[in-house]
Amino acid sequence: MNAPTRFPARAPQRLRRGLSRLVRAPRARKARELGVVLACCMLLAMETVHALGLPPQLAASEAGLREIGRGELRWLGFKLYDAALWARAPGAQAMDDEYVLSIRYARAVTSERLVELSLDEMRRLGLADEPTLARWAGALAAALPAVAAGDTLTGLHRPGRGAAFWHDGRPTAELDDPALAQAFFAIWLDERTREPALRARLLGLADGAR
Repeated sequence: MNAPTRFPARAPQRLRRGLSRLVRAPRARKARELGVVLACCMLLAMETVHALGLPPQLAASEAGLREIGRGELRWLGFKLYDAALWARAPGAQAMDDEYVLSIRYARAVTSERLVELSLDEMRRLGLADEPTLARWAGALAAALPAVAAGDTLTGLHRPGRGAAFWHDGRPTAELDDPALAQAFFAIWLDERTREPALRARLLGLADGAR
């Protein structure tokens, strides 16, 4: 008689039940269920790979940052991106010190479109005049490369100093313009943001924000 099959204690309960049934199943059914189990494993692996997190450089150097909140943005039912905020305190106090905003895109977006949308929101919020926005466009183009579905852009805001950006953990740009840095992160965190529900979740102000 074969020894009982044992699975890792930390395996998800649903996956463990599926594997247990698979071991006991007849051969024909076993083949069908094996495909389902493999698909579940692939989905779990993809979630781990694409989980929102800090770039290694930040995880090692920015002591005291913790995830304050996260949320997602949808348009007409279509998911555009997930976002998460790391800071040293929740609420408005999060913006008093360094903080990190990370965005994982669900769809491909060109660099030109990312820059255009950013400038449009800064313009709507009245954060700069047209000559200043035109000057900022070049800096943003370097900071915001084109993204594919599943890519993550991360920005570190250093109030009064500037910002740094990463694409999937790789540095893209350092901005030494405090006004530009403040205007960029205001797109999500200003009280007049176009997406107040997302802002509340990012700042840990909404129920179930974390």
